[in-house]
Amino acid sequence: MPVTLTPSHSPALSPASLPATLVNALYVHVPFCAHKCHYCDFYSITRQSPQRMAHFTDMVLAESAFWTNSPERSPAIRPRTIFFGGGTPSLLPLAEMQRLLNGLAKRFDLSAVDEWTVEVNPATATLDFCQMLRTAGVDRLSFGAQSFDPADLALLERHHDPSDVPRSLSIAREAGFSRLNLDLIYAVPGQTVQSWLGSLATAMELNTPHLSCYGLTYEPNTPLAVRRRMGRVNPVDEAVELEMLHRTRQILADAGRPAYEISNYAIAGEECRHNLHYWTGGNYLGLGPAAASHVDGWRWRNRPHLGEWERAVESGQLPAIEIETLSPQRRQGELAMLMLRLSGGLNYAGFASRTGHDARNLFAPVIDRLVRNGLLNRDEHALRLTDRGLEVADAVSAEFLQPCE
Repeated sequence: MPVTLTPSHSPALSPASLPATLVNALYVHVPFCAHKCHYCDFYSITRQSPQRMAHFTDMVLAESAFWTNSPERSPAIRPRTIFFGGGTPSLLPLAEMQRLLNGLAKRFDLSAVDEWTVEVNPATATLDFCQMLRTAGVDRLSFGAQSFDPADLALLERHHDPSDVPRSLSIAREAGFSRLNLDLIYAVPGQTVQSWLGSLATAMELNTPHLSCYGLTYEPNTPLAVRRRMGRVNPVDEAVELEMLHRTRQILADAGRPAYEISNYAIAGEECRHNLHYWTGGNYLGLGPAAASHVDGWRWRNRPHLGEWERAVESGQLPAIEIETLSPQRRQGELAMLMLRLSGGLNYAGFASRTGHDARNLFAPVIDRLVRNGLLNRDEHALRLTDRGLEVADAVSAEFLQPCE
């Protein structure tokens, strides 16, 4: 079982209290949004001022200094991948984003970085902003298109027009970006298989090398979930949602963008390396409010409140809460759960290199049962979800946590 230290009972986390290991992925959470979309449960705030955003930049750089000024026997932050998420990172004023990028480059060794992604709202993309990102070393942009149907965008409370997406991609390409992603959402209330496939076809015409296609989830206490409970929106029928999933996988595979993870599709070599790092159990550091981190079985997240996060940083403390140290058994179960999301599956060699154990021995009864039930395929290299297993992927993956409980 993981050991959880609640904020009121835990000592302040410090770099010196963590294993002296390599951390080679960095995430920065930019919490600002012009508007809170009704389905989103990521931490974000609206009504920000230029002064507040400038102070946020100061605080991210101050938080990063905790790690660069730490004792020798503490984690070494040398990222290979960086990801700026939110919120809406592209809402930061150009000068502040430039200051943030340059400040991180001064504090961390970025010589090994081979992927740097920034999320961009299609309504906020400008040529000078994208050119500045490219000059600073960012090489990948991810645009939240979500849908090309105005009715879907209205229900999701997205504040951009379908025409903003091709405009933004054109700007990004003019600025020198070729590594581009579009996020799309299916199973939106009122959506049909045909209307979803229409949005997918429009996205494919824009010819980005990567697409992320997520089934809509009703996260607790989001406005959309509240409207569902009140009967104001009706979820798409489960059978229709599954048809959308399977049709998407087939269409994109035929178009040379096969699924490499349950919700992610790419031309070979264009997979998101940062997310692959998560799904294969790597170490990562999160900066900014609500950002999560993992270092060799230590796991925590930053305070999910801008003011509380700022006050912690200003007081000279890491803003960490929900600090956990995972048992070896729990780490093994969670790694199996993550790797099963990949189309390559739970690769035995990769699992053994992370844990020192053979997954076939650790999970033998679980594997045998799931194979018998037609939910997993196995060969000499890996375990993979079957088409039937894909439909209940969360439940299948959770079976690998049961031996840890």
